[in-house]
Amino acid sequence: MHIPESLQDLADGEAVQFLKRPKTITRIIGGVFSLIVFSSLLTDGYQNKTESSKLHCVLNSNNVACSFAVGAGLLAFLNCLTFLALDAHESCIGNPRFKTAFQLLDFILAVLWTGIWFVGFCFLANQWQHSPPKGFLLGSSSAKAAITFAFFSICIWIFQAYAALHDLRNDTSVPYKRSLDEGGVVLTTLSPPSATSPANTPTTGPNNPSYASSALPPYLTTPKAPRLAMMPDN
Repeated sequence: MHIPESLQDLADGEAVQFLKRPKTITRIIGGVFSLIVFSSLLTDGYQNKTESSKLHCVLNSNNVACSFAVGAGLLAFLNCLTFLALDAHESCIGNPRFKTAFQLLDFILAVLWTGIWFVGFCFLANQWQHSPPKGFLLGSSSAKAAITFAFFSICIWIFQAYAALHDLRNDTSVPYKRSLDEGGVVLTTLSPPSATSPANTPTTGPNNPSYASSALPPYLTTPKAPRLAMMPDN
């Protein structure tokens, strides 16, 4: 199948290659899941009971559960958008220390969000289990959607933590390793031959001109004891 050059150039473009990256895909999916969690409870998560007009959370009338899900979903959505924008400009980061710090922060936040969504899923599922059946006119589908996508978010953030750790291992200590390698090449090139090498070992012997200089100096020789002279008797 022949592909036109314009479409081939578009497929080989930086934007398309960026969108095809696994990390980019998981960030987009994680942002969509977070959007579903907080938007579903924000719109239909607060309903009134059949005998009252006051609004209550559909999750066991626990407003903390709805507030937690809405807040976590909104913050996770903003987190995905922020790091998605930083990933798009990752090639512009020239400082290796800043790049390493960015990857380390990405890994820490991914692990943190994994724990938050795990706790959130358990909390929301527990509150939905203790909710009275048909206690609200509407909102059951929104609660189920929030619980379901909270569980899916755990898997997404686990993969993001793995991807961040993989990038961190591949890019860490590259400048230091390169500097050490270059220093080793310089030292190997400029270092003089060893003094103990056979080519520089002087030959000792009485016929060698350096033999006299290698002998011990006179002041280092062992001193002789004075002789006693016998005086004749008169």
